[in-house]
Formats: sequence, C-alpha cells, structure tokens
Amino acid sequence: MSRLGDLLKTERLRRELTLKQVSKLSGVSHQYLKAVEDGKKIIPDDQARRILKKIGLNEQTEQGFTLDDIAATVDLHTVQPPIQGAPPPLQPEETAHVFSDTGNQEISVQGSVWLDALKSVLKRVPVFNAVMEETDHRLLPILRGRIEGASPDKVFFYQMPDDNMRGFRIMKGDLCFIVPAGSPIDGAVMLVEYRGKKIVRKIRKLDALSILLQSYDREYEAEPCALPDVSIIGHVVRVEFTLSQ
Repeated sequence: MSRLGDLLKTERLRRELTLKQVSKLSGVSHQYLKAVEDGKKIIPDDQARRILKKIGLNEQTEQGFTLDDIAATVDLHTVQPPIQGAPPPLQPEETAHVFSDTGNQEISVQGSVWLDALKSVLKRVPVFNAVMEETDHRLLPILRGRIEGASPDKVFFYQMPDDNMRGFRIMKGDLCFIVPAGSPIDGAVMLVEYRGKKIVRKIRKLDALSILLQSYDREYEAEPCALPDVSIIGHVVRVEFTLSQ
C-alpha cells in the first residue's frame, strides 16, 4: 500500500465512512479509491489533499507539516513497534457527526492521528541559508523531550555557503546541525556572528577575553579576535552531506 493510499484509508476509517460515501463527497469513483487504498494506483498529491479535505481533515500547513510529512508517519506506525508517547487509539466519543447543507453526512474530527503522532515524536527542524532564510526542513526524532540534548524549538540546520571549512571536512552545501550555545567551546566547530556575518569556524580559546577563529579552505587561517566582538550562536554537533550524482 502506498503512503497516501494508507493515509486516505486510515482517515476514512477513523470517520466511519464507506468508500461510496467518500466517492460521493469527493466526486471520485469508489473503484478508483479502492485501487488507491489497495496500492494498485498512485494518487497525485493534490488529489489526495482534496479528498482528505472533503472528508474533514483540516489543512495542516499551519502546524508546520506538509501532507508528505503526515503520510510518512504511516510507515512509522505500521512498520515499527509502537513509540512511547504516541497518542492512544481514537475513542468513539472523540468523533463528532455533523450534516452538510446538501444533506450528505460528513464527519469532522479536529486534527489527525498522524499529525498528533508527528507532534509527539518528531520535530520539523528548519534549514537556514547564510542570511538565515528558511529554505527547507528535516524531520528529527524527539527523545525525552529533547533533540541532541537541546530544546526542539531551538535547534536548526545551517547550510554552508562556501568551502571555508573544507579542511575540517565541511563543504559548501553541507548541512550543519546547530545546538544553541552562549559561550565559545574550545576545539569545537561553531556558528558565530562576526563583523556582521554569520560564519562557521573552529574555535580555539586564547585567554578569557580572546579566541581564534580557524578556517581551512586552500590553506589554514586563524584570525584572533576579542570575545566581545563575536556573538556565539551555536555548536555544530554534526554535519549532513549529499553524495555527488
């Protein structure tokens, strides 16, 4: 079964709707819907979104999750064992029945089991470019309320804009995962703001009031600077890269 087909079937069953009822609400044949749910046909994302909206699943973009994010949790719950902190099964009293102006019965349930699961075990972590504009996101697991020991709302990815750290095996385009830090860590690679620019550098403490900002493109460079002139943003705890095609 496809992810979107599984999502459609799950949301339909939660609302106690038959294929024919969904067909009538969405204007799509029940034979086609059955083929999608059985994994025999691939449904376009926009069509799946329209059907989900017709059966009562609210648009989720304001929650920070795309339809693909929600559909991806199908695998999380059907392939893997139950995850601690996942929401309990839907109880009958949680389903509210309403009627549309046309007389067709529609069932409206606030939210979605998949969205609830996402919010409890996964976090949508933004990817920022050099000017701190969000360009993408990654879904990361939340363990005991933290991601890499930090608040899930404080972490982010920073995409390297250049090769100034290639000597430290961080290349242009790599994603640096940033955990917030308020002070320099000796020997750590950190994201800092210096002279009005956000840069990734390896830190070496010289004394209580000065540090070295180390880079390594074609040759090693180390710029001494006064600590008050540098704003420490966060610690690079890991780096993700994409293999060349």
